[in-house]
Amino acid sequence: MAVYTEVSDEELIDFVAAYDIGDVVSYKGIAEGVENSNYLLQTTSGSFILTLYEKRVRESDLPYFIGFMEHLAAQGIACPTPLQSRDGTTLKRLCQRPAAIISFLEGMWPRRIQPFHCAELGTALARLHIAGSSFDMQRKNGLSVRDWRPLYESCKARAHEVDCGLNDILALELDHLETQWPSALPSGVCHADLFPDNVFFLGDKLSGMIDFYFACNDFFAYDLGICLNAWCFERDGSFNVTKAQLMLSSYRKTRAFSEEELHALPLLARGSAVRFLLTRLYDWLNHPEGALVKPKDPLEYLGILQFHQQIKCPGAYGLE
Repeated sequence: MAVYTEVSDEELIDFVAAYDIGDVVSYKGIAEGVENSNYLLQTTSGSFILTLYEKRVRESDLPYFIGFMEHLAAQGIACPTPLQSRDGTTLKRLCQRPAAIISFLEGMWPRRIQPFHCAELGTALARLHIAGSSFDMQRKNGLSVRDWRPLYESCKARAHEVDCGLNDILALELDHLETQWPSALPSGVCHADLFPDNVFFLGDKLSGMIDFYFACNDFFAYDLGICLNAWCFERDGSFNVTKAQLMLSSYRKTRAFSEEELHALPLLARGSAVRFLLTRLYDWLNHPEGALVKPKDPLEYLGILQFHQQIKCPGAYGLE
């Protein structure tokens, strides 16, 4: 979450008047994240999240994202639910942006990841994948292997500003991933961005997942690889095999994980590392002036990529 578009008091009051949620009491920007402008909104009837969808999110994709959240909520998955205004619509416009008001989830995201967090996440991700099997809309992953080369091309002239050898590393890795990427693994709707700041906990129990604006149809094991990278590396860059083993074993207890998926996991984790390395690199080099959000360090994911490049079998993740 982040803030790129400022909303005036008058604009917000007029916008909220279209909903049956009372009067505005207060609102403040949420500075975490990189994609949309988000505000914590307090009204006389409770707390909500106001989201303005920025340029990276295509307006044509919003019905998929909104529909998927509604579908998950109906399936008993703890996630935000878009509110309908009095005219029955969930999407409106505010400050020349598509905008929606979303229900507020109780809980806090974990600043220091513990093994039990990873176990809870594995179960929750598997439940999400199962629940999504009855969702009938489709959206291809706009940041999958076929999309990394154009993103790399847009950054390669300045990649040396971040690391002098980054350009060559990315070029070689893309050659490898493009030739080795699998074509037939179990797939369905994936979250595709399930970082710790998108998962809430109350005590030691997962209370909800948020930020579904990268949701897409892709390999389930790729979604798991994203989580492996986001949750199982320590702040010093070391890999925590205990956290990985708990996440993956909890996932497998809830959803069957095929041998093909297991053996593809190291490659998919490499691909996940490249995806976030490239998007972070792009954001680092093209950071908009005045945005409250600070761009994330691309080199964190360079270290993660280099770890996975040394992996020969899934036993390194605590699984056989």
